[in-house]
Amino acid sequence: MLPATVIGSVTVESLSEPDAIATVIPDLARLRVGVFREFPYLYDGSAAYEADYLKLYARTPGAVVVAARDAAEGGRIVGAATALPLAAEHAELLAAFRAARLPVERLYYCAESVLEPAWRGRGIGHAFFDHREARARALGYRDACFLSVIRPDDHPRRPRDYRPHDAFWHKRGYAPVPGFAASFTWRDLDESRASPKAMTLWRRAL
Repeated sequence: MLPATVIGSVTVESLSEPDAIATVIPDLARLRVGVFREFPYLYDGSAAYEADYLKLYARTPGAVVVAARDAAEGGRIVGAATALPLAAEHAELLAAFRAARLPVERLYYCAESVLEPAWRGRGIGHAFFDHREARARALGYRDACFLSVIRPDDHPRRPRDYRPHDAFWHKRGYAPVPGFAASFTWRDLDESRASPKAMTLWRRAL
């Protein structure tokens, strides 16, 4: 794993031990609920549900949580990113990869990056990828991937100043995988019940 990365008052570090991951689950759950309310996710979630789901990382060998702590905020965690061997993910997701004839056992899955708005644009997002990709390489993986939600350009909740992350992901060496079809189900802020959301798969060689 990479040593800690220092960006101004923020320290970005990788956590891979189960006990270390478990200690940051409440912060990660808080960040997921807050950041994922924004476009394009629009996720109407709860911290309790997220904390239960995130226990997956504490019990999965090879998982990593990358935490960004700001010394100017008393060491508060202001952002985090997660990753794990794709083979540890849920069966429905793995079925989509196998249907596309993708090598589940060879892929390291970068599940999410969540960062509070005031800390964006400082290079922390790059550090999140650096740390997760280093973890993947250390474990012997040669490919990394992640999923992004697909929203129409004319979505009513799309902010006028919204900028997709595609250019950033391309800069990191990722590209969309043609022919991949998968969806995640959650409840949007304006929905009365959960519905499936189509996802794009991005992949790169490490």
